[in-house]
Order: sequence, then structure tokens, then C-alpha cells
Amino acid sequence: MSSGLTFGTIKRVGAILLAIAIVLAAGLVIFQAPAIFGVEEDPQASITFEDQRGDGESVTVDEVSLSEGGFVVVTGSDGETLAVSDYLEAGSHENVTIERNEDAQAELVGQLTATVHRDTNDDENFGYDDSDGEADPPYLEDGYPVSDTATVTGDTTDALDDSFTVESLSAPESATTNETIEITAEIANPTDLGSQQSVELRLDGDVLKQQTLELGAGETGEVAFEIETAGLAPGNRTIGVYTDGHGALDEIELTFHTTPGIEIVNGSDDSVTAAVATPEEGFVAVQDANGTVVGTSEVLSPGEHDNVTVEFDENATVEDDEELTAFVATGDPSEPENATPVEYEGERIETTFALADVPDGSDGGNESDAGGGE
Repeated sequence: MSSGLTFGTIKRVGAILLAIAIVLAAGLVIFQAPAIFGVEEDPQASITFEDQRGDGESVTVDEVSLSEGGFVVVTGSDGETLAVSDYLEAGSHENVTIERNEDAQAELVGQLTATVHRDTNDDENFGYDDSDGEADPPYLEDGYPVSDTATVTGDTTDALDDSFTVESLSAPESATTNETIEITAEIANPTDLGSQQSVELRLDGDVLKQQTLELGAGETGEVAFEIETAGLAPGNRTIGVYTDGHGALDEIELTFHTTPGIEIVNGSDDSVTAAVATPEEGFVAVQDANGTVVGTSEVLSPGEHDNVTVEFDENATVEDDEELTAFVATGDPSEPENATPVEYEGERIETTFALADVPDGSDGGNESDAGGGE
């Protein structure tokens, strides 16, 4: 073998080894890029919030873990912030007690949701509500806030000395969302003086009705509340009867009274009118064959609604033979692109139609019945 050939071979082998080394080094740099360039993994959190008894002033979160520290925020069924924990360092925490906010409109009873929030401005003060959601947003998992829901029932051991007491509470175990139900409670005056006190009926912590009860010293009486379930969302709901410093809770399973659906009653070039049955608050959106929403209705409460009008956007062009889809969605009707379709038993509440196949409604006379159900 010639020396030239040997030298050339050595050069080629050296070049190959150098290339392999460069590739390996590049792979190592890429593998270590998050650490080198200060890029960290997405913040992570978890939370366990079990059902419990409480006094309305505080709740206990069984366990919460936060990769970057932050807060646990407790909200009621209407989304109101009722309590915020002290700042929590990164790591795991057990049996975290959270006190009710002084300005909270409701007590910490009923169905509550505990959500884990970050401390994005590093000031150890919760600023999500005051910043319209710009600061201290929730930790996310698969795009959804990390949270857990629990039912908190009232603790009767701390009743006021002069308060009437709720001795018993009677409510139906179940009902449909189109009937009238009666809830009764036995109220006692354990004091040595006759008195008048207000008795409240609450659903998931929200006051539905109240009445004044007068009882003599040591006397017991009964209060009865009649509740129309139309317009209430179905599901397992918590009923509570409260005096000044005492209360009792029960649960009722509300079932939607009919099959949810949409029927297009009539239509024109400018709008369509529909009959709608929805198990939750939402609105009707109509989208064209391209999936573009061309019109929305007003917000509808849970229940049945006749003559729901969906006005088409003034810039929308809808052909008579074009296939349209009307569906129920939750969110803001003015921002349908951010709305979420409502599902019932795994299926969207929707119908497809063409203007040519529905009665002509160009004569008008239909008004949206967004305010209530039949």
C-alpha cells in the first residue's frame, strides 16, 4: 500500500470521526438547551379537595402540590371568589386551611371548587381578580385549570347562643326541572325569650327564599318553602336551611325534564327562529357549511324556550340551499369563536337545516324568549 493512500485514508477517517463528534456535541447541546438557555418545563400542580363539614368560615384542602409556589382559590357555584389561601411555597402541602374573604357574599358551604393559581409576579400576593386575569393565572393541565370540587356541609356546633336552631330538614331526594317541590324544616327556639328570626333557603349556597318566623321561649315550629325548579340547572344540588347562627343541609338530584334539542321553526334571509330545550345556560349559534358562525341568539336560561330568534350577521351571506347547523353553546354570544358547544349524553345539542326547507319567517312577528322556560 502506498504512503499517499495511507495518508489519504487517515485523513478521511479523521474527518468522519470529527463529523461524528460534532453531531454528538450538537445533540448534547440540544438535549441540554432548556438548562443552557434558561427554558424550564411547564409549571405543574395537583390538588385533593374532599367533601367535608365546615362552619361556613373556612375549609380544608387535603393536599396540594405546586412546582413554583402560588395559592389555592376557593370559588362558589357562581364563580365568585370566596377564599384565597396564604402564599404557598413550591412543594407539597397537606391540610391547608383557607379562611373566607371578608367581602365574600356567600359562606363556604355547598359545592365549592378549589383551584391552584401561580404567583407570576413573585410578590406573594394574589392578584388574579384585581388584574382581570392577567396576573397569577391558574396552573394548567391539558389546557384546563388544576382544580377539585367538594361539597361542604354546615357545622352546627358553633351556633349563636340566641339563634333559632334547625332541628330537621325534609326535601325530595330527586325532582325534574319542571315541577314545584316543597322543602320543610323544623325550627326550635332554645332560648328563654320569645323572638323573631329570618329563616333562609339556599341552593348551593345562594339564597332562594326567606321568611320570618316567630317562636316563643322553648317553642318549635315548622317552615315550608315552595320552589319552582324550572330554570334550575340539573345535577346533584345542595339545599340548605339557615337561621341566624344554625343550619342544616340536604341534597337533591335534579334531572332535566325533557330531551334537549333544537327545532328550526321558520327562517328568512336575515334570521331563523327556533324552539330550544337546553339543560344549562347558553345560547343558540348558527354556522354555515364552512364552519363560520353567522349568527347567535340572546343568552337562554336552562329549560325550554319557544321563538328564540337568531339574527344573521349583517355581513353574512346565507344561501337558501346551503346546509346550516344550529347548536347550543356556552360562553359569550358576542364571542362565538370562544364558545363551547353543550353536550348531552356525549352528543352535541344541534340540528342541521337549509332555509329552503323551513317555513318562511320573513313576515316577522317572532321575539326571542330568552328570559325563561316553558
